[in-house]
Amino acid sequence: MKLKTMSVTDLNVYIKRNFDHDFILNNLTVMGEISNFKAHSSGHFYFSLKDESAKVNCVMFRTEASKLEIRPKDGMKVVIKGRVSVYPKEGSYQLYASMMEEVGLGEIYLEFERNKEKLHNEGLFRDEIKKEIPRYPEKVAVITSSTGAAVQDIINVSRRRNGTVSLTVFPTLVQGDEARLSLTAAIQKVNLHKKYDVIILARGGGSYEDLSCFNDLDLAYAIRKSKIPVVTGIGHEVDFTIADFVADYRCATPSQAAEVVIPSLSEMVREYHEYQARLKGSYQMRLRFEKARVESLMQALSKNNPKIIIANGYLEIDRKRNQLDGIIIQKLSREKERLASGYSLLKAHNPLNILDKGYALVYDGEGVLVKEAETLDHLDRIRIRLKDGERTLEVHNHGKEESDL
Repeated sequence: MKLKTMSVTDLNVYIKRNFDHDFILNNLTVMGEISNFKAHSSGHFYFSLKDESAKVNCVMFRTEASKLEIRPKDGMKVVIKGRVSVYPKEGSYQLYASMMEEVGLGEIYLEFERNKEKLHNEGLFRDEIKKEIPRYPEKVAVITSSTGAAVQDIINVSRRRNGTVSLTVFPTLVQGDEARLSLTAAIQKVNLHKKYDVIILARGGGSYEDLSCFNDLDLAYAIRKSKIPVVTGIGHEVDFTIADFVADYRCATPSQAAEVVIPSLSEMVREYHEYQARLKGSYQMRLRFEKARVESLMQALSKNNPKIIIANGYLEIDRKRNQLDGIIIQKLSREKERLASGYSLLKAHNPLNILDKGYALVYDGEGVLVKEAETLDHLDRIRIRLKDGERTLEVHNHGKEESDL
């Protein structure tokens, strides 16, 4: 019997019909750990349920999701009740959850929390111990998978921003238990070279368990002990690992890490011209300032020139001399007037003025004024003063004469 040739749609619909009529698949309970959880804006939940060996894609529609008393998140261990069916358009099966209960935190999430608390208590997350990212690196070491999209994204960003920066890729595993040792060894190897300015530790997107190797304690210690600054770009924007907390700078994606580390050549040229213009404007302003200062000093110097000071001194001397001459003349005039007044007063009271009337003054040889006639009896010589002069006379006594005058 020849079977009818089926289309892809017919095949997926047939498989879906068989899934939908299976008693177990339509009423089952599954326990596992949530990973890669996304809450869509429509209200639907999309996530994976995994154990140590496998995982299954799951969806919980808005109606059931709104009834949950818990908030699902990566690493949460849950029991889910629901059914398994096929999505014909994609040809994939998934678990449609109708109920969810928390059992406990998954082992990966527990490891993350334990290591996070330990390193936080040791002070490895403190901002003050983190190294500064160089602004203009010349050599950049990239630690990531050599075949993943992350390395290509970093190379593309680097070429677009600045082709002069040298990139050296140190290939490592970025998933699984072996990746822990591989990543740690790569950090240590880059530090041995001592020629790189910065390290980019990167990996593209992945599930929560895919990124678990970046939660390793040894890797965290290697990042902190690195003498070279480490920038992480691991997973997506919402993904955080221990390496992100310990790193000197955390970026959401590998491309963003390259944007942060690799300086834009065009921006550098623009800054160069801007600084050049600012420097030119600065020294021109300084020249104008210094020129104005020199001119001000020249004016001050010209005002304080010794020749001008001496010339002004001569003028001041002449002014003072004229002023002094005026004062002296006034003083002499006042003294002359005072002297003339005194002379007139003295002349008015001068006893010698009486001589102008014919009287005379008689003095003995000692210059003592003779006031009585008897004194003449004892003198041999006298001095007579008249109005126009003096004469010395000898005295001859002839006796006392009486007069009726």
